Amino acid sequence: MSGQAGGKETRQRTALEEYEQSGEGRPPFILTYTEVKLLGIAGVGFFLDAYDLFIINPVSTMLQYRLYPNGTMPANLQGLLKASANIGSVIGQFLFGYCADAFGRKAIYGKELMLIILATILCICTPTNALSPNGCLIYLTIFRILLGVGVGGDYPMSASVTSDRATIRKRGTMLAYIFANQGWGSFVGALMTVIVLACYKHVMNDEGKTSKVDGVWRIVVGLSLIPAFGTLYQRLTLPESTRYKRSQEAELIEQDGLEKEKMRVESGIHTTQSESSVDEKPSVPVSKKAHFLEVIKYFSEWRHLKILIGTCSCWFLLDVAFYGINLNTNVVLTKIGYASKTGTPWEILFKVATGNIIITALGFVPGYYVTVLTIEKLGRKSIQVMGFLMEALFLGILAGKFDTLSPAAFVVNFTLLQFFFNFGANATTYCYPAEVFPTRYRAFAHGISAACGKTGAIISALVFNSLTDKIGIPAVLWIFVGCSILGAAFTFLLPEVAGRDPDAILAQEQGEQQ
Repeated sequence: MSGQAGGKETRQRTALEEYEQSGEGRPPFILTYTEVKLLGIAGVGFFLDAYDLFIINPVSTMLQYRLYPNGTMPANLQGLLKASANIGSVIGQFLFGYCADAFGRKAIYGKELMLIILATILCICTPTNALSPNGCLIYLTIFRILLGVGVGGDYPMSASVTSDRATIRKRGTMLAYIFANQGWGSFVGALMTVIVLACYKHVMNDEGKTSKVDGVWRIVVGLSLIPAFGTLYQRLTLPESTRYKRSQEAELIEQDGLEKEKMRVESGIHTTQSESSVDEKPSVPVSKKAHFLEVIKYFSEWRHLKILIGTCSCWFLLDVAFYGINLNTNVVLTKIGYASKTGTPWEILFKVATGNIIITALGFVPGYYVTVLTIEKLGRKSIQVMGFLMEALFLGILAGKFDTLSPAAFVVNFTLLQFFFNFGANATTYCYPAEVFPTRYRAFAHGISAACGKTGAIISALVFNSLTDKIGIPAVLWIFVGCSILGAAFTFLLPEVAGRDPDAILAQEQGEQQ
């Protein structure tokens, strides 16, 4: 009978609802069909996030040749263009994070992808023939900010959708799989740049029509629309998770109990209508009105605020160093001989694009998958502390020996640095907020944490070049060393979340207060 009941319960669940696996002996990184399908829906979005964020490096170089063939791109506009998507991301992370908790994942999921699609189309429609060069950069910056809002929204959305549906035993592995798509997005972006440039070699290099690079960057940016349209329908039709529904029911019951108690105190009357209001009261409007106050109340307690400070500060410190390195790859390309200023514009662009593939492949993708394989065994806290400290070590070597390292030694150190970025804090700072906070506050807390990280990325994008001119690259790298050590220290504000059920902990805390 129990087997029949279990089978009936499983049949009643939708194809993407969470359920515990019977094979406890199976390694967490071995996924079921259901989990692979979820990975495809949420993971492709994160692939697009990385593709759109990092593609601006080669695109800005192409725009230099298209818009300023006899001059240089204004440094302030170039910095703003590179930072634009991250600026939008901060807005999107706050906005979509809050809305996902207040209105439900189903109501919001897919809207961020629609925004990405719209902004991408507007970006590739930049009227380079109608506007001045500076006007084109301003136009592109505006719609890159809009693109960033969608990209930023995907962080809390995909994280909460995945965490809501994952089993506790495999939750970290699923999130790490999702985040690993950042590496593939960066790699494919560099690969597509090389392929499209190769297709344009004859017209640009042999015929000398450098202005045709206008078509290259539009194609490279526009290719991201293919996976976006491919997953839009699945996101828009994804059902609400059972875990989120239960969290909302618990909140309504709690609020209804408080309302009843207030009525009893004020009137001293206990009616049958108030007794039955839990079932009759419409759940959505009640939760919307009170949600922001509930968030404030939850994080007003130090035990919860301390964790939020930990996730925010660690992500901020990580992104200062991570984006400081990866949004300014010209420094690395110069050291490994892939930033030559000699040759035709096409030859320079092709060499830079090839160098970007090398940089992405060097430890970038492998680091993510070591995290996937080990996150449930080693735990998030140990991986994050180890990652921060190893980053500090290799950044310190690069800073101390920047002018004396041979190209081969530089490549080895840079590879190890990228490896421990991704087998380390770059992955765990994404996983932590999705695992440590209860479902009721998860998306918003993740959005706040991610927004703090993107603030660090914006600072790096806007300040890196001017700061290196003033104090030199080694000094800036020493600042990144300090950020990494601080990140390791702030990690100790966080608990280990392997096997931790934040919803059960919240229920226990509420029981203690009553």
